[in-house]
Amino acid sequence: MAEERLVGIAAVEGTAGYAQTIHAGHHRLSADEPASVGGTDTGPGPYGLLLAALGACTSITLRMYAQRKGWELGVIRVSLRFFQGGGADRIEREVRFSGPLEETQLSRLLDICERTPVTLTLKRGVAIGTSLGQGS
Repeated sequence: MAEERLVGIAAVEGTAGYAQTIHAGHHRLSADEPASVGGTDTGPGPYGLLLAALGACTSITLRMYAQRKGWELGVIRVSLRFFQGGGADRIEREVRFSGPLEETQLSRLLDICERTPVTLTLKRGVAIGTSLGQGS
């Protein structure tokens, strides 16, 4: 079995309402819910953040691969939509490039999309351990 390694760390704080302050490493982000469900819409909701993580991982992984191959991708635009219901959750991902690419390159990039780290984590599922406590 492979040795376990830490690949991310985050802390989330909420004081009132649904607005959340997220500390991911030394970065600060926000999350919230739309006003239509009682939030203040100061940041994306949790599913928006999940999609953002998948999209960022997709774009970064494709750029790394293309740089190793010497391919010019131009602008990479990853559009994502999350659907619930109908018996299973589903994410649709569309990736577009502004650079000129051949069909063989596009086919290889599609294969890479299916093997990005966050894609594989979502497809595999992940165990989540939770503990509760009091105090800061």
